[in-house]
Amino acid sequence: MEKSQEKGVSPQTTSPTPSEHVGDTYEVVNDVETHGEMKRVLSKRMIHVISLGSQIGSGLFIATGKALRDGGPGSLVLGYGMVMTLVWASLQTLSEMTIAFPVSGNFIDYADRFVDPALAFGAGFAEWLGWTAVVASEATFFSVIINYWAVGKVHEAVWYTIFLLFCGGLFLLSTKWFGWFEYAASLLKIMALIIFIIVAFAMVLGAGPTGEKHTGETWRDYPVFINGFRGFGNSALFGIWAMGDQVFTGIMAGEAKSPRYSMAHATKLVPIRVFSTFMLSIAFISILIPQDDPRLFGGSGVAASPFVIALNDAGIKGLPDFLNVVMMIGIASIAVESIYISSRIMRSMALQGLIPKFIANVDKEGRPRWAVAFTVLVAVVLTYINLTAGGIEVFTWLVSITSSSFFLVWFVLCITSFRFRAALKAQNDPLWTEAYAYQTWFWPIPVVWLFAGSTILLISCFYVGLYPIGVEKASVYYFFQYMIGVVTVVSFTIGYKILYRTKIRDPKTADLQTGRRTLEGEELEMLNEYYKRSALRRFYTYIQLW
Repeated sequence: MEKSQEKGVSPQTTSPTPSEHVGDTYEVVNDVETHGEMKRVLSKRMIHVISLGSQIGSGLFIATGKALRDGGPGSLVLGYGMVMTLVWASLQTLSEMTIAFPVSGNFIDYADRFVDPALAFGAGFAEWLGWTAVVASEATFFSVIINYWAVGKVHEAVWYTIFLLFCGGLFLLSTKWFGWFEYAASLLKIMALIIFIIVAFAMVLGAGPTGEKHTGETWRDYPVFINGFRGFGNSALFGIWAMGDQVFTGIMAGEAKSPRYSMAHATKLVPIRVFSTFMLSIAFISILIPQDDPRLFGGSGVAASPFVIALNDAGIKGLPDFLNVVMMIGIASIAVESIYISSRIMRSMALQGLIPKFIANVDKEGRPRWAVAFTVLVAVVLTYINLTAGGIEVFTWLVSITSSSFFLVWFVLCITSFRFRAALKAQNDPLWTEAYAYQTWFWPIPVVWLFAGSTILLISCFYVGLYPIGVEKASVYYFFQYMIGVVTVVSFTIGYKILYRTKIRDPKTADLQTGRRTLEGEELEMLNEYYKRSALRRFYTYIQLW
């Protein structure tokens, strides 16, 4: 965590409340009396562990196989590696706004108050659509994983139904149950990845019943890069789908007991976790499995995880089954995260007046029931579409929607960050002098790199859409298959702008008070006590899992 100099604490401002745009104003709406109250029930330990384990799902466990098959080991490592640096940049960009304004809608709220309501609507729709599509793609992968044992003996519709009932049913319980499930699933995923990395390292050196050593033959005897820039672009798009846009932690901060502590921890922790576990896992996959293995997802054989393939090839009994169980739980965890994010985004849009206000209603348990219901309904429809078309075809559409939605959100984060800073400067706001204020490291470097990297992803999406891998000549169908997310979001933003004639926010009058959280009371005492500890004891809080 970053500790700024304590030059003073500004007087207490209003407690976090939602707002809506009316013309060029930003009116406060009474959240508790009108729509019900969201509850801060997610502890700092829950958010700490969930941040470590979030996004470890099908994008890492399975889709890396498709990226390896279509792009080769070089494109796999470079594509995922570039996205990992963008994850760091996005968290840095988001954190200083989230810690100052820890509202549940997060960057949708910031885009409205600092830039333009139309941009908030477009970004909110992108985020909601992208994460809802993730639920459907995870259901598809759940069927793939369970068929490791079922071998196609049970119809896919049965597995889809079981998966959706579990994920949707969890939200009939209080938010604490969501937190504890994600906490347990994250612990299991972290443990499984650590085990795989250790075992993979031993396998490279010849451990296991077969005794086969790996001396880099997958990099030496096979093409390192396949399909040129298309292979790299495809891998990068899979990478952003696997790692997400990382606004999940920021949205959880709206229901965290201590947003300052939790978000600042996650800003350091998530990039370290992504670089260590993801990158090491991907490196070992590229060494242990050749790119032409027919078992890789999308190949001619049975779809399978490259992690399981590697363990099976080494002849290690029992470990592939254990990893398969972990993947099933991990995939369910990602789907549950996706419903959580999508429903909170939808509720925030309703509070801001971007969509019908009744969707913002929260019950006595703190659950946004209408937002959850609409999100689950759309996820169910997208999931069962898989039964009416080829699985790989639908999967490509879902990944394209999700990936493009995520990097478009990153563009919005960049624009919002600059406008947020402009508002602070124009109003001479003392935010940075408040106790434990958080500032982006080396601003604006992370913001500039996030914008540049998102531009590369946009070009990749456009190019792969024009010349998809395995297709000889361009067609309108394939172009829109890859660009549908971009076209939809841009069209919705422009359409909203024209329809409602929204105005760009003036930095001199932008709202810097609604929802602002000035540290005081128990939270301030907790942070004071935290920084009195030695550096070693503070470091322990980053690795403590209980």
